Amino acid sequence: MKKLFPEIPVLRGERLTLRGLTSADADTLREMTQSEEVYRYLPTFLFEKKYDDVGLVIERLYDECLEESLILGVFCGDDFCGLAEVYAYRPVLKKVSFGVRLIKKYWGQGVAAEALKMAEDYLLTETDIKMIAASTMTANKSAGKALKKQGFKRVAHGVYENWGFDKPVAADVWVKTSFGYRKG
Repeated sequence: MKKLFPEIPVLRGERLTLRGLTSADADTLREMTQSEEVYRYLPTFLFEKKYDDVGLVIERLYDECLEESLILGVFCGDDFCGLAEVYAYRPVLKKVSFGVRLIKKYWGQGVAAEALKMAEDYLLTETDIKMIAASTMTANKSAGKALKKQGFKRVAHGVYENWGFDKPVAADVWVKTSFGYRKG
C-alpha cells in the first residue's frame, strides 16, 4: 500500500474531508468501535478493533496498518463521522477495494456515497488504479444502494465470503472501472 500512497492523502469535498486520524480523534473512534450496530455488517478482522486501546490503534495505524490498507477518518467539518478504507491493493491488476463504516448518527445522510465519490475521484485520476471493488453483505441493503448510486455495478450476488465470523456470509461484489470515467 505504501507504493500507492507514499504520503497519507487529505481529500476535501463539498462537506467532507478524508484525512489521517490523530490522537484527538480517539474518543469518537472509541464510540464507533463500541457500537454493535455499526459492526453488524462488517468483518471481525478490522484494524480499529485489533487493540483494546483506541489510542494504540491510532498510534500504530500508519506504520503497522499501512502495509495492508489505508484507513482515513471521514469528517463533516470537525465532526468525526467514521472511517474510509482502501485495501486489497493489487498492483498488477491496478485494483483496490474500498469500504466505509460510519457512526450511526451519520447513516442515511449520503455521507458514505460522498466519501466513496471522493475516494473514487482520487484513485481513478491521481493514481494508476483502474478498478475499485467493494463487497457488502447481501443483508446490508443500504451499502448496496450507496454503491449503486455512485455507478458501481454488482458483478456477483450472494457469493459466500469469509468475513471472520463463525461461518461464511453471503455477499455482493461491486466494481467500478476507470473506463469512460470523468471526475466530478
